[in-house]
Amino acid sequence: MRSILFIMTILLFSLPALCQKTNPNFDSTLARSLGADDYGMKRYVFVILKTGSNTTSTKAESDSLFAGHMRNINRLSEMKKLSVAGPFLKNDQQFRGLFILNVPTLEEARSLLDTDPAIRAKLLEPELYPWYGSAALSEYLPAHEKVWRLSF
Repeated sequence: MRSILFIMTILLFSLPALCQKTNPNFDSTLARSLGADDYGMKRYVFVILKTGSNTTSTKAESDSLFAGHMRNINRLSEMKKLSVAGPFLKNDQQFRGLFILNVPTLEEARSLLDTDPAIRAKLLEPELYPWYGSAALSEYLPAHEKVWRLSF
């Protein structure tokens, strides 16, 4: 009876290792360069940009702040701190856009968002969430550079 219990215990603790598969396409150099864990994932900060509380800006001031917002997006992208950015279409939630920031902590994300003039002026209000996603997310940006024809 003891030996059966011992064998069952060994099998129980060995089962997860038997179920795991290794990826035949695994590229350790690429995984390391992207900061991937063993599952090819990493921590990011997901940001939803909502309409902010500033309703007193003039059109000229808003236009200037949003031009600065776009320059800041490009700067963060060049720094490889911004993996994804884009506007939401019209919705009932007052969602204006989203960012996926290539930083592991909310504190780092807040310091990056503080550089955005539209956020500082409260035209946009960010909501931040820790997010766990594919470490290869940033690899889509070089492909994006090849598919757009017109810029904003």
